[in-house]
Amino acid sequence: MANNRIEREQTTREKTVRKKGWQRPEVLPSPTLEDGYTFKWIRVSTQGHVDATNVSSKLREGWEPVRAEDHPEITMVTVENERFKDNVVIGGLMLCKAPKELTQERNDYYEQQTAAQIVSVDNSLMRENDPRMPLFNERKTKVTFGKGS
Repeated sequence: MANNRIEREQTTREKTVRKKGWQRPEVLPSPTLEDGYTFKWIRVSTQGHVDATNVSSKLREGWEPVRAEDHPEITMVTVENERFKDNVVIGGLMLCKAPKELTQERNDYYEQQTAAQIVSVDNSLMRENDPRMPLFNERKTKVTFGKGS
């Protein structure tokens, strides 16, 4: 028999795991998820200029700033704006959260707006339609089975 074999107890998965390659770090770290909340990075400043209009509109929309003490896993390098010193602000973006119901209502609203615009464009297109030369307005797909041509 072969006496030069390695015993099974000496080989483990940890010893044979392939070394991980370098990966580019995340620009914005992901917070630990909380049940019932959606997170979003909101622009606080651009090129050193405070964007108060954007911040106030997002706060009125229902987004609330995340406090730095609530998410210690996100390390903050600098405090860029004295107004938001207790919040998570990185690179001119502030981490905010909102209830999932609110974000779903917002998405539904914009889906309805999009559908209304599509109907409006279709009505405008069909107004120009002439039976002698009909316009194509197909939004349906058709699946057929059987022999090819």
